[in-house]
Amino acid sequence: MPQLPEGVPVPDDGALPEWVAGPRPGAFGVYVHVPFCSVRCGYCDFNTYTASELGGGASQHAYATTALSEVALAERVMAASGVPARPVSTVFFGGGTPTMLPASDLVRILGGVRDAWGLADDAEVTTEANPDSVTPESLAALRAGGFTRVSFGMQSAVPSVLATLDRTHDPRRIPDVVRWAREAGLAVSLDLIYGTPGESLADWRTSLEAAVATGVDHVSAYALVVEPGTKMGAQVRRGQLPEPDPDEQATMYELADELLTAAGLGWYEVSNWSRPGFECRHNLAYWRGDDWWGIGPGAHSYVAGAHPEHAGVRWWNVKHPRRYAALLEGGTTPAAARELLTHEDGELERVMLQIRLREGLPLDALTASGRTAVGTLVGQGLLDGRAALGADGAGRRALLTLRGRLLADAVVRALTD
Repeated sequence: MPQLPEGVPVPDDGALPEWVAGPRPGAFGVYVHVPFCSVRCGYCDFNTYTASELGGGASQHAYATTALSEVALAERVMAASGVPARPVSTVFFGGGTPTMLPASDLVRILGGVRDAWGLADDAEVTTEANPDSVTPESLAALRAGGFTRVSFGMQSAVPSVLATLDRTHDPRRIPDVVRWAREAGLAVSLDLIYGTPGESLADWRTSLEAAVATGVDHVSAYALVVEPGTKMGAQVRRGQLPEPDPDEQATMYELADELLTAAGLGWYEVSNWSRPGFECRHNLAYWRGDDWWGIGPGAHSYVAGAHPEHAGVRWWNVKHPRRYAALLEGGTTPAAARELLTHEDGELERVMLQIRLREGLPLDALTASGRTAVGTLVGQGLLDGRAALGADGAGRRALLTLRGRLLADAVVRALTD
């Protein structure tokens, strides 16, 4: 499990820097981290815990109440710091497996968010879920409680691949849970992973075709990264599993783009495809630099600066649920540390994040040397030449080609000196 980044101390009351006070140009989102899982998957390095790992003192039964304590803290801190109250545009419950909690607890946390700031009329409210952690009744209860979207961790349709990933669900359940969610009135996304050790291109095609066959609204597809400190990392280090092959993963990405595009799901971010109007607005808010507050152990938050010299402040909570709960119970912020972003930091992050989007990045957001690099990147087939010239009527933009999406990190390095 990765360590939290280093940073500067946060005041005990969680107060934000004075330079965040003032009007906000973007949206406001809330992320709720639910750190519980039934088992720990071998590839996962997220801040999650099984019951045996947690032991006493961090009850799932008390988690909703603890999370609501941070919602109340967030409301106080933002008001005291001069950040104007705005209805919440998006709420995303991630983990972990949020649906390890009863639907009533998730609805109660959402109610606390609504009470604190209000929800926009068209608010997007998502929960992640494992296919074996929901029922038709629980999905209907979520929809009745204000949820609008569910994202299922499908990962693969091939049993041997799921076994390597330590996933516990039966892939034959996927069409059922998608149907149940649709019948409840929820939009549906499926998460896939490609490049698992032992996964063939034919296996990956099987998973993509199975996802498309459900008629799903949205697909996220991520290349497997073997993280140090995970069970899979140890297996690769000992030679029990082969390392993922980057060239094979690139071929798998190209196949995903081909099949998903043919099925009517267009790419809108490097790892995400959707039908028109079903993009994940919460994740778009991250990539566009909007404000969000992260509730839960290990959760990160960000509030933009309202001063030319300060891009914003980012902070992150302590990781362990017991410590998180104890700090809130004592009336203290659960934040572990924070980072104060300069204007230059903000401009760099804008390029790193917005270049990943289908809308691209305006060329005037780049430095002079970054704009000079655009021509070379177009010549290398990494950026779209028509978009760079503004020939598509959307202004001069840096827009990744398919090849550029495969080499997005290299494009960022070229555009940012």
